[in-house]
Amino acid sequence: MTAAAPTSAGKTPLLGLTRPALAAALVASGVPEREGRMRASQIWHWLYQRGSTDFAAMTTLSKGLRETLAGHFVIGRPEIVTQQISADGTRKWLLRMGPGVEVETVFIPEEDRGTLCVSSQVGCTLTCRFCHTGTQKLMRNLTAGEIVAQVMVARDALDDWPAGKGGAAQRRLTNVVMMGMGEPLYNFENVRDAIHIMADGDGLALSKRRITLSTAGVVPMIERAGNEIGSMLAISLHSARDDVRDEIVPLNRKYKIAELMAACRAYPGLSNARRITFEYVMLKGVNDSPDDARRLVRLLEGIPAKINLIPFNPWPGAPYACSDWEVIETFADIVNAAGYASPIRTPRGRDIMAACGQLKSESVKARASDALNARLAANSSAPAHVE
Repeated sequence: MTAAAPTSAGKTPLLGLTRPALAAALVASGVPEREGRMRASQIWHWLYQRGSTDFAAMTTLSKGLRETLAGHFVIGRPEIVTQQISADGTRKWLLRMGPGVEVETVFIPEEDRGTLCVSSQVGCTLTCRFCHTGTQKLMRNLTAGEIVAQVMVARDALDDWPAGKGGAAQRRLTNVVMMGMGEPLYNFENVRDAIHIMADGDGLALSKRRITLSTAGVVPMIERAGNEIGSMLAISLHSARDDVRDEIVPLNRKYKIAELMAACRAYPGLSNARRITFEYVMLKGVNDSPDDARRLVRLLEGIPAKINLIPFNPWPGAPYACSDWEVIETFADIVNAAGYASPIRTPRGRDIMAACGQLKSESVKARASDALNARLAANSSAPAHVE
């Protein structure tokens, strides 16, 4: 069971609790054991089907029970520190989970879908050289509730609950990708429990085929993810050569490409209907040659796969440049000719630093800026050295 840490007021957060954990928490608060499961189902409906943030609004519960709930539990949402909207309609929220604990979440609207890019950690340990998040040290894992809350915040902002603009039949948020800040498989239990809530038919009701977990290649956890989570899988690959991948995805030094491909071939449920997506950021002069494309095709032979080609999204101080467009198109032609779908992902939200690989919490940027300003001030006020 997922346990939720009490808040500073001594109340237990309900978001992110599994159904059994929710029922157990109700019993512990004084709800008769024989009623625990039924009341948990009613509360689950209000939380995840209706998006309720107030126990008083849960009118299918007695007034006394609502008062008991308000005395023991909180629903809550993270604090929205900032919301930015790109010229292309992409939205980015900076969410504060606690003092100094902030993550970014991005919503990408398209004609046929709306995709939410969700974070699983505050910072990251992987230090992938093309990724801005990788320059931020890991602060901590997000709880299941904090992961689910990102979906709740987006639905609030988009008025995407059943009583909202389109109703349940015309959801604006249709897909979730675990591609935000952090490595999901290094926060396995919380990510698993959050995805189960997202996919629960009586919860947020997203099909597991519309939820994608992206990993840089934590090989020992991939089979477990297939068995216990069952979402779509994406691999942050970026090169078919160990020497290149060692440099741009340092995790490769621990789990080489051959091990990663073996885990992909053994992924539970793998089929043409459940293809693995391989993400491939296009770095000028690093991994974008025709030979690189042919090597990628050979590497993926026999794996039901799709290759997302991602033009590199620069950020201040980035060590790479984006491949020229003609080079990307030539690469895509080679992969397509081998029978693999290889769409070139259109960069979205670049003007608000919301594109792939650009996420980094503003609190970290601000602390770095404050530290730099403090050093400059100290240097300017120090007495000059006289020989």
